[in-house]
Amino acid sequence: MVSKRLMKRASIPEGGQDPLSAAVVRRDRSVLDVVAEAVKHDQTLLAFQPIMQAMPPHEVAFYEGYIRVLDSTGRVIPAREFMHVVADTEIGRELDCLALQHGLRALAKSPQIRLSVNMSARAIGYSRWNKVLERFLKKDNTLGERLVLEITEASAMDTPELVIDFMDRMQKHGIAFALDNFGAGATAIGHFRDFLFDAVKIDGQFIRGLSSNYDNQAVTRALVGIAKQFDLLVVAESVETEQDAAMLVSMGVDCLQGFLYGAPMVTPPWLEDLKQRSRA
Repeated sequence: MVSKRLMKRASIPEGGQDPLSAAVVRRDRSVLDVVAEAVKHDQTLLAFQPIMQAMPPHEVAFYEGYIRVLDSTGRVIPAREFMHVVADTEIGRELDCLALQHGLRALAKSPQIRLSVNMSARAIGYSRWNKVLERFLKKDNTLGERLVLEITEASAMDTPELVIDFMDRMQKHGIAFALDNFGAGATAIGHFRDFLFDAVKIDGQFIRGLSSNYDNQAVTRALVGIAKQFDLLVVAESVETEQDAAMLVSMGVDCLQGFLYGAPMVTPPWLEDLKQRSRA
């Protein structure tokens, strides 16, 4: 009879990983290679999603730009498929730079819009990222007034002093800051007095199916209450139904974002709006 120990040893590759772990490593390496090639050849772009005013006239408050990469076939790959692999790498910082660069170019071309771009706290110490921001602000000092930088709760709490100092330095440019994934991390409430956030975006895990989930209703009300106490604009992410939207409005949420109002599009939606108006 073959022992269990021998069977276990037989299933582990020479490198010491079980087959599942080895498969995960191979997959992550493949993803990293695809993203590295896209960055090298500048095969990146932003996809834009509208963030709507919760109250009349229910217009677009601003757009969020999500970084995308193209693979060798030209397929657009969303961030959820690669960001967890590259977040802590040099390529992750390069993607921060490219996202900012694409966003600032969009703002420069379309002075009628406001746009939010995701960044990590690590980008603050990355010289190229800072140079991109400085270069565009020197060309047009009004760009900062239409730029929103989104930082996740986890990233902000990794190096709060660095983030607070950066926010303070950007005040003169009029740049706004949004705390992304609010409620998903462990932000100490007292830190809101130190951070210079202008808005919070309630994490989608509390929003999806909100109208039928009493626990999430309680959490969302609490998060809205905290944000309002600090005079912050409140955005709800992942809004997918009219019922959830109505409940969020009743809770005092200021802006709504999700598939109910449109999926992220690589073609800027404001350009489509202009085309429709010109045809009318």
